[in-house]
Amino acid sequence: MVKVIELDAPLVVGAGVAGLSVALAAKRAYVITAAETGSTWRAQGGIAAAVAEGDSPQAHAADTVAAAGGLAVAGAVEALTLGGPAAIDRLVRMGARFDRDLDGELALGREGGHKARRVVHADGDATGAEVMRVMSEAVEAGDAVSVIEGRVVDLVRCEGRVAGALTADGRKRRAYTAPAVVLATGGAGRMYSMTTNPPGVNGEGIVMAGRAGARLTDLEFVQFHPTALLAGKDPMPLLTEALRGEGATLVDGAGRRFMDQHHPMAELAPRDVVARAIFWQYDRGSSAYLDAREIRNFHERFPTVTAHALSVGLDPEEDLLPVSPAAHYHMGGVDSDIDGRTSVAGLWAVGECASTGAHGANRLASNSLLEGLVFGARVAADVERRLKAPVGEMRVPKDSLKLPVHAGPALEDLRQVMWDRVGLVRTGDGLWAARNVIRGMEKVLRRTISGGRAADLALMMVLASLRRSESRGGHYRADYPEPDPTQGQRQLIAPGAADSTAVT
Repeated sequence: MVKVIELDAPLVVGAGVAGLSVALAAKRAYVITAAETGSTWRAQGGIAAAVAEGDSPQAHAADTVAAAGGLAVAGAVEALTLGGPAAIDRLVRMGARFDRDLDGELALGREGGHKARRVVHADGDATGAEVMRVMSEAVEAGDAVSVIEGRVVDLVRCEGRVAGALTADGRKRRAYTAPAVVLATGGAGRMYSMTTNPPGVNGEGIVMAGRAGARLTDLEFVQFHPTALLAGKDPMPLLTEALRGEGATLVDGAGRRFMDQHHPMAELAPRDVVARAIFWQYDRGSSAYLDAREIRNFHERFPTVTAHALSVGLDPEEDLLPVSPAAHYHMGGVDSDIDGRTSVAGLWAVGECASTGAHGANRLASNSLLEGLVFGARVAADVERRLKAPVGEMRVPKDSLKLPVHAGPALEDLRQVMWDRVGLVRTGDGLWAARNVIRGMEKVLRRTISGGRAADLALMMVLASLRRSESRGGHYRADYPEPDPTQGQRQLIAPGAADSTAVT
C-alpha cells in the first residue's frame, strides 16, 4: 500500500543551492530533502561572476569555453555568464556576507582557467556555507516554501508525464504528486572511493530520471579536483583552488615544483591538467604536496582549510600538505536546456544533476554555485509557465516498492572499481574489466535500491567512456591520449523507462 499525497505546487527534489534557488524564485513550492547536507555546504572556492571593472560576461564566457574541451553549448555558456552579476546582487540583497577589500568592494580571487580575478568568496573558503545560510534563512522567514523530509527513491509517472516522487522510510512508501517536478539532486562523486563529495551525492537523481524515460548525456565526463587532502578521510577534505590563486604551489617530496612541465599556466592550468599531473606523480612513485607557506595570514584567510589540516596534525603555515586528486564534479547528467526542461514532460533538472552543456567536457572553477543560482531562477520561471495538475493513473517502478533502500559493503567495492578503472586515466582494457566486474557484482548490488541505482549508473558511465575513444576534458583515455575532431559532440544515452505498476 502506497500513501498518495497530492501537492498543489511544484515539487523540488534537493535542498542545495540549485534546489533552493528554484524554490525561492517560485510563487509557491515544496522542497523534499533527505538528512544528508549535500555538497553546497562544503563548497569553498567561491562564485565566478564578472563584477569587476574591466571584466565582462563575454570574457568570463571565453574562459568557460576554453576549459570546456570543445563541447560547450554556446547558449548555455552565455546564459550562465550573463546571469552572474545579477546572481551575486541577489545574494547581497538577501544578506550574504561576502569578503570585501579595504574600500568596501568585493574582494575577488582568481582560480585555475580564469584570466581575471572574478571569484566572489565568503570567509575565505566558506562560500557554500554562506550561500546556504542566507538561502535557508530566506526559506524559514517566508511562507511560500514548504520543506518535506524524505528519501526520494523514484519518480511517479502519469499519462506519459512525470507527476511526482516516491519516498521510502523503511518499508513505508509515500507518493507525492505535483504539477511539476524539479530534480536538484546533485552529482555523482560518491561513485568513487576517493572523493570530496559527502554521502548521498551518488547520482541517484540522474538514474531516477533515466528510469522515467529521460535522456541522459555526457556521463563519461567527471572532474577530479586536483588538491584533496590525503589524510585517510572519506570524504576527502578539499583544499580550495583559491590557494593556488593566492600563490600556493605544487611540489614533490624534495620540494621541487612540477606543474610548469605540464602547462604554461602551471598551478593555474585547467583542473583536469593539474589533476593528471598529480596522478602521474604518484604513478611513477613520487608524491605531491601543496606548499601554501608563503600565503600570509593563512589561518585567518582560509579557516576551513586550516581546520581540516589541523585535524590531522598539519599546519598550513608550517607544513607541506599531502594532496591527491579526488572525484569532485560530474559534467554529465540529465539532458536539459537552459530552462531545465528535460525530454520528459513534467520533469525539470537543475544544478549538477543536469547537463545543459554550460561546462562542456570540463567545468571552469567556481562555475558550479553560479550554475545553481542562475539556472535555478530560470527553471522557476519556466515551471510557473507550464504547471499541469496530474490527472489519471499514477504509476511507479515496481522494484522501488519493496526493496530496502541502503546498500551494503558491495557498494564500497564498486566505488573502488570505479576509482581504479573509470577514474582519472582510463584505458579500453580497464573499462572492459570494470564492466565485467560490475556485472559480476550486480546480483548483490540489486538487493537494495541504492545498490541497484549505483550499478545502473556505473555501467552507463563505463559504456559512455568506452564509446568515447579519445581524450577530452575530464575524460582521459591513455590508449587514445589526443582529442579526435570527429568525436567533438555530446553523447546521449536513453535508458528507457522502468517497468511500472499503479499506485492507489
